[in-house]
Amino acid sequence: MKILVACEESQVVCNEFRKLGHEAFSCDMVDCSGGHPEWHIKDDVLKHLNEGWDLMIAHPPCTFLSYAATKWWNDEGRVWKRLEALKFFAKLWTANIPKICVENPRGCASPTIAKYSQSIQPWQFGDEESKLTWLWLKNLPELKHTKIVKPKIYGYYKKGKKKGKPIYGNNYLKFSEDRGKIRSKTFLGIARAMAKQWGRLNTTNRGSQIK
Repeated sequence: MKILVACEESQVVCNEFRKLGHEAFSCDMVDCSGGHPEWHIKDDVLKHLNEGWDLMIAHPPCTFLSYAATKWWNDEGRVWKRLEALKFFAKLWTANIPKICVENPRGCASPTIAKYSQSIQPWQFGDEESKLTWLWLKNLPELKHTKIVKPKIYGYYKKGKKKGKPIYGNNYLKFSEDRGKIRSKTFLGIARAMAKQWGRLNTTNRGSQIK
């Protein structure tokens, strides 16, 4: 299949599809860090949606969409940035591509653009981490869990003198220039599941499995 992995600089998803023989390309506004610039389109992904793709997996920026940032939602200018982010999300979701998966953390894109199709966690795919992720699926089956493991706990929030809720990996990261990039990177177990499960879909018969 010819596959576009939108808004991906890490090439984690792209590389997994390549391993299975697919013509996959990552696309982002910055250079890739996955070691294969020959498989990377450094450009605005909206310019490349109509290039005969069979499948697109998109990871639009979640900064202004995620519910994790609601305490800043009323800051000056953020409403317009949120609307722009929703507009970008909608363009990806309505692209003229037979099979589409849009991935984002829990946020206002559902149900504003469309209701999400599936909720997944890295620990359902062999990675010992917790990061609730929503998938919007078009002509794609839900991902089947591959290996259930227990997520690591990195500490606990304080609740007075008592121990509060556990802190998981992504929330434990200290603020840095690379924090956003690290937090947005797709976990390997999920990427492998996407490649193995969706890579077997028949491109001429939407949603059916190759036998």
